[in-house]
Amino acid sequence: MDFSRVKENLEKRGFTVSVFDSAAAAADYLDAAIDGRTVGFGGSITLQQMQLAERLESHNELFWHWKVKEGETPADALKSARGAEIYVTSVNGLAESGEIINIDGTGNRVAAMLYGHKKVYFVVGSNKLTPDYESALHRARNIAAPMNAKRLSRKTPCVEGGRCFDCSSPERICRGLAVLWEKMGGSDMEVLLIDEVLGY
Repeated sequence: MDFSRVKENLEKRGFTVSVFDSAAAAADYLDAAIDGRTVGFGGSITLQQMQLAERLESHNELFWHWKVKEGETPADALKSARGAEIYVTSVNGLAESGEIINIDGTGNRVAAMLYGHKKVYFVVGSNKLTPDYESALHRARNIAAPMNAKRLSRKTPCVEGGRCFDCSSPERICRGLAVLWEKMGGSDMEVLLIDEVLGY
C-alpha cells in the first residue's frame, strides 16, 4: 500500500511517521526504540497480534489490563498504564487527510492519547486507513466498535445488526470519542503505518 499521502498529512500535523512492510518489522522497531521504560498499553487486538507485550516486557516495565501480573487486577494495570512514560495503542480509524480517531468505553485509551505520557505510539494496520475524516469516523463507529462489542460478548444492537445504532444499551462500549487533528502539545507522538491487516 502507498502510505505517502497519509504520511505527508500526518507530518504536516506534527506527528512523526514510520512506515513498515510488516508487523514483524514494526515490532522489531519498537523493541529497539523502547528500552528500560515504563510502558502502558491500550486494549488492542493489533498489539496482541504483534505479540508486542511479550517482547517489550523482557526489558521494560509493562502495564496492560489484558495481561495482568500476579497479585494485580485489571484496574491496577489501567491505573499504572495511565502513569507510564510511554503509551502504545492502535486506532479505530485513520484518515488519509491525517485525523486519528479512537472510540472508548472506559476512557483509558482516549485519555492516554491526549495527555500524560512522554511519548505515544499509534500502531496502525492498513485496514484502519480511510480517505477522509467522515469515513474514518464511520469506520470507527460501524466497523471497529461492533467488532469489539462482539469480541466482548456485549448485548448491543450493533452486535446483531453489524453497525452503530447510537444505542442506549447499558453494555454500550462506544461512550467516548477522541479525535486528534494535530499532535498534542507537550508530548512526542509517532504513528507506525504497517502494510498488513491488523486488528479491527
